[in-house]
Amino acid sequence: MQFTGQALLRYWIFVRSIGTRAGMEEFEKRKLSLFNQLNIFGMAAGLILGIAGLFSKDHLPPLTWYVAFSPVAIGITVLWLNDEGYYEFSRLVYFSLYPFVTCLVYLGRVDVGIELFFILYVVMSVFFLQQLMSIVFSFTWSASCYALATVMPHNYYFRLSSVNYWFFVFNQALALGFIIYALILIKKENGGYQFSLLVKSRELHRRNLEIERQRQEIAEKASLLEQQTRELMELNQVKNKLFSVIAHDLKTPMYALRTLFQNMQQQRLSAKEIKEMLPGISSEMNYITSLMENLLQWSKSQMSNASPEPEVIDIQSLISDTLQLLKLQASNKNIDLELKLQQPMYCYADREMINLVLRNLLSNAIKFTPSAGTVWVGATEKKKFVEVFVQDTGIGISDDNIHQLFGEVYFTTRGTNSETGTGLGLKLCKEFLEKNGGRLSVQSEPGKGSVFSFTLPRYTLQVRSMN
Repeated sequence: MQFTGQALLRYWIFVRSIGTRAGMEEFEKRKLSLFNQLNIFGMAAGLILGIAGLFSKDHLPPLTWYVAFSPVAIGITVLWLNDEGYYEFSRLVYFSLYPFVTCLVYLGRVDVGIELFFILYVVMSVFFLQQLMSIVFSFTWSASCYALATVMPHNYYFRLSSVNYWFFVFNQALALGFIIYALILIKKENGGYQFSLLVKSRELHRRNLEIERQRQEIAEKASLLEQQTRELMELNQVKNKLFSVIAHDLKTPMYALRTLFQNMQQQRLSAKEIKEMLPGISSEMNYITSLMENLLQWSKSQMSNASPEPEVIDIQSLISDTLQLLKLQASNKNIDLELKLQQPMYCYADREMINLVLRNLLSNAIKFTPSAGTVWVGATEKKKFVEVFVQDTGIGISDDNIHQLFGEVYFTTRGTNSETGTGLGLKLCKEFLEKNGGRLSVQSEPGKGSVFSFTLPRYTLQVRSMN
C-alpha cells in the first residue's frame, strides 16, 4: 500500500512537471503545473462520465459518448505539446477544442447539461494565456460557441434532464466544481507566487544590506589604506630628509673635528690657533647635540607613538635648568639670557617633552639673535593654563616664512653666524605640545625680534585627582 502511494505521488509530480525547462520563471512554472493538473482532472472526469454512461440503463445518443471521451484525446494532445515546449499553442488548442466540442453537442440537438463549462473556459483562458491576441481570440471563440449552443433555439431530441435527472445534476455539479476548483487553484498559485516574491524581496533586501555593509567596510578599509599610504609616504619623506641631514649636516662638523684632532695629534697647530678655533667648534657641537637630541626624540615618538606621561612640573625650575644648559652657546655670541619669572609656577605635562620644547625654542632664539642681543624667557599664569614665552631681539621672521614653519616641508634658514638647521625641532615642539594639551604660537616682525609662546594645562587639584 505504501509502495502504491509513493508510485502515485511520483507519477503526480511527473505529470505536474511536464514541459518544465531549466531557467523558466517561477510564475510560468506554477502556471504550467496548474494547467497540467486541470488537463489530468479533465481527462479523469471524461473517463468517469464515460464509465458511468456504460453502466447506465438509459439509452444515450452517440454525441454523449463523444463528449465523454473527447477530454482524453484533448488532454493527451495538450500534454504532448507542453512537453515539446509549445506552451502558448497548447493552451490555444485547449481553449479552442473544448468549447468547440461542447458547442458541437448542442448543435447536434443534444442537451447534456454542460453549458456551465463555457464559463470555465473563459475564466481559465484569461489566466493561462499570455498574449493579448490569444486572450481576445479565446474569449471571442468561447462566447461564440456559447451563443450557438445555448442562446440560439434548438429543437432538442435528447435532454439528459428528462432521461436521467441525477446524471444531469451530476454534470452541472461537475461543471461548478471545476469552476470553483480552478478559481481556488488560481488564487492559491497567485498567493504562493506573491509569497515567494515577498520572500525573494526580503532576501534581496537582506543581501542589499549585506552588500551595502560590505561596501562601507571596503570604503573604510580603502580610506584607512589611503591614510596609511599617505602616512607612509610622509614617513618616507622624513626618512629621506633625515638621511640627507645625517649625510650632509653631521658630516661637515665631524670631519672638521677629525681634522682638528689629527692636527693636534701631529702637533701641527699651536695653542693660539687651537684657541681661535674653539668657538666655531663649540658652535658646531651645540648644533650636533641639538640635532641628535631631536633625532632621538623623533625616532622615539615614531616607534612608540610617544604617549605622554604627565607629571607636575615646576616651570621656573625647568626654565632655569635649560638656561644653564644653553649658557655656553649664548656666551659664544655675547647674548644675554634673562629669566622673567621670580616665583614657582606649576603645570601638568610630560617633563621630557616640554624640556625638548624649551631647548629648541631657546636654541633657535640664540641662533637668530645677533651678538650683544638679549633673549628673555618667562611665564604667565592664566585661569586654566600656563603660558610660557621665549622673546628675542633677533632678526625676526617674515609672514611668508611664519606660514612655512609648520608646513609639510621642513623649513629652515641660517642663523646670524651662519648656523645651520633642519626644521625638525619646531615640528617636534608643535607635536609634543599638542599631545600634552597645549599649542604653539609665534609673533614676529623682521628686524624687531620674535616671540614664541606655548600653553600647557595648569596644575590644579582637579587635574591631580583625575590622574
